Amino acid sequence: MTALVTWQQAQDASQQTVGGKAFVLAELAVQGFKVPPFFVLSPEAFENGGLTETARERIEAACGELPGDLYAVRSSGRAEDGAADSHAGQFLSLLEVASQDVGAAAEKVFASGLSSSVDAYRSARGLTEVDMPSVIVQAMVNARAAGVAFAADPVSGRRDQVLVSATAGLGDALVSGEVDGETWRFSLPKLELLETPAGEAALNLDEARAVARLCVEVTGKKGAPQDIEWALGQEDGAPYLLQARPITTQLLPAAPAETRLLVFDNSNIVESYPGIVSPLTYSFAVTAYARVYRTFLNLIGTPPDVNRAHSSDLANMLARIDGRLYYNLGNWYRLLSLLPFFSSNRQHMETMMGVSEPLPDEAMAGAEPTKSFLSGFVMVARLAWAAVRLKKTHAGFMERVEETIPPREDWHRLSAKSLSELATEYRRVELALLDDWDAPIVNDFLCMMAFGGSRKLLETWAGQAGLALHNDVMIGQGDIISAEPARLIREMGELVRQSPGAVEVLQREETGEVFAVPGLAPLLQHYLNRFGDRRIGELKLEQPTLDEAPEALFRAVAAAARRDVAEPVRTPPDDRLKKLFGGKPVKRFAARLALGYAKARVRDRENLRFERTRIFGYARRVFRAMGATLTATGQLETQDEVFLLSLEELLGIAEGSASGGDISGLIALRRKEQEDVARLPDPPERILVRGSVTDRASRQASVRIAGAGDDETQRNGTACGGGVVTGIARVIHDPAEEQVQAGEILVARHTDPGWISHFANAAAVVGERGSVLSHSAIVSRELGIPCVVAVNDACAWIRTGDRIEVDGSNGWVKKIS
Repeated sequence: MTALVTWQQAQDASQQTVGGKAFVLAELAVQGFKVPPFFVLSPEAFENGGLTETARERIEAACGELPGDLYAVRSSGRAEDGAADSHAGQFLSLLEVASQDVGAAAEKVFASGLSSSVDAYRSARGLTEVDMPSVIVQAMVNARAAGVAFAADPVSGRRDQVLVSATAGLGDALVSGEVDGETWRFSLPKLELLETPAGEAALNLDEARAVARLCVEVTGKKGAPQDIEWALGQEDGAPYLLQARPITTQLLPAAPAETRLLVFDNSNIVESYPGIVSPLTYSFAVTAYARVYRTFLNLIGTPPDVNRAHSSDLANMLARIDGRLYYNLGNWYRLLSLLPFFSSNRQHMETMMGVSEPLPDEAMAGAEPTKSFLSGFVMVARLAWAAVRLKKTHAGFMERVEETIPPREDWHRLSAKSLSELATEYRRVELALLDDWDAPIVNDFLCMMAFGGSRKLLETWAGQAGLALHNDVMIGQGDIISAEPARLIREMGELVRQSPGAVEVLQREETGEVFAVPGLAPLLQHYLNRFGDRRIGELKLEQPTLDEAPEALFRAVAAAARRDVAEPVRTPPDDRLKKLFGGKPVKRFAARLALGYAKARVRDRENLRFERTRIFGYARRVFRAMGATLTATGQLETQDEVFLLSLEELLGIAEGSASGGDISGLIALRRKEQEDVARLPDPPERILVRGSVTDRASRQASVRIAGAGDDETQRNGTACGGGVVTGIARVIHDPAEEQVQAGEILVARHTDPGWISHFANAAAVVGERGSVLSHSAIVSRELGIPCVVAVNDACAWIRTGDRIEVDGSNGWVKKIS
């Protein structure tokens, strides 16, 4: 047996000669992996625990053939790094050893084969034979970062993930367990990012993925999931392979690879459903979306077999991820692709939905425009007829709403109905409205085309000035119902300003006192009768409505009384059209027609969304009444626990089709789930999933590494008008607990109509989410304050107290030193 074996010779030597670690490294080096050069001292090189004279003489020459002047001296036992018994951490390893000390280091490593810990390990494993290790002497990598990687998760046993653990510098402290290091997690087979480390990282994403790829490639050569050690050199960013061995912990059976990509996005829907939504809210929304869009497909004449083929898409237009509501974008695109002109209107649809980036082509499978000429012709004709009849359809829909939804003053009568009667009342609303949602859905489609087409037209003909005019005409012209609360609040604020001591009364937020302010009660009551269902998270059934908790309204009126702001001056659109298209009467006429039609559709879209809020508000009262009945019979502890049931479960309890009887157990389970997800950080705006959406480890998202971009002084977003304002920022995360002070600039992830008290105080608005048709834009324009939305990561980039400048006309936000 040879005492000293080069790495080139080790591939031809037996594993008994050079040990498991050296044999594998030599094998992988020959196959092209980047392994630092080494040589091996076999057990024959040692006598009575020390090196033989012959071996000692050969070490100096062998070290001279390796690059560098520092070495790693490590063990390589015959059974080490085996599939069953890895001997991980049992033998000694010494790093950064100088050439003159290699002999002494090798003797220490060899002697570690007789340590008590090794004896205990062998005894526990039932190994009786003493295995004295060979010793590897390897060129030391001048490592910038190092660590380990696993081609499967050794803790959970999952085979569809790769874990990379890293630390700056040498990886010995990480391998020994002295430090935890950072963790990167990737999915297989495409190495898509699942988890990134918090805080400052030793690796960037490309480097972490390169290590993961190395681990996967080694696994491919060895035929079983591997645990590797690696290092990144200071000069060369490609990872070196320092060790490879099979993962010896029990792994789960390999699951078939998931190829389907699901894309979830909450860019727009977060306005109506911010934060965690209850199971009842989610299931009610899913039902409503499915029935409404099925109605639309029938209305435009899509063939019955096509509708049946898309039943799954209709039933899964939404998803609830960590308690938050998301659009399932792939299903939306597949359904919208059935409509005429989908390809040309796709970008307009994305603008209206507030989607920040297009859907990946991979997730578009099945989203193909109708190819049948006859079917396409029928749909175009029926849409054209629906457009002609829209005014009449709109009037009919409003008439049905008034017939179906009782006046608010009669809602208290729900408390006298039995559980089955309440279920019947809900079914009546569902049948009358959800299955005949014609005006809103037709108007939405026409709005998508008219809004996008008119915007493109004005941009082509008049550039940025045309876009500015388009924004001004679409929002803030005084006839959109979402802007009416601001006008009513200003009116009440003027009355309060002229009533000595009234502001202080409002600030105490005692309802009885507030309603006693002379002249204020009828105005407040009118507001609550009109907008009592508008609140923060206006479509969340579990949220108290404004008439139940009017404190936010009191704060808004008090803010309006303190802040004397002139009514915004509006230049009539015709005057601006004349200026833009002077001497071009044909273009001016065409632009006026396009703007007028688009404006009407945007107005009706917002006003019909208000009717949706009324319907949701009445459904909430029906569900709470059902909760009160279940509480009275001892099946719930409080009536609001009803929101922890799904719609199917609640109706099953009332109508006799419930699948189980342990309601209290189900409620306890759901409450715990709500508490668990409440402790999690907010999931990102867009989530990609391969596999089950309930499996957090299967999700992929673009995760911002902490600190990236914080030094930027300007970020651009979507301009929503209002001019330029400089002021102090107030970042609001919880609108119920935090308050914008007069003259501050409101910065938020998103807003909805329930934020009106904050808008009344704000000098400008900056939002992470939203579009030119979001509530942020509409209310800001009505108040005459600058607004910029879709500002990436605004709530992290801007901090409360920062001085910022907001240009609502050009769509940028600047930090001012």
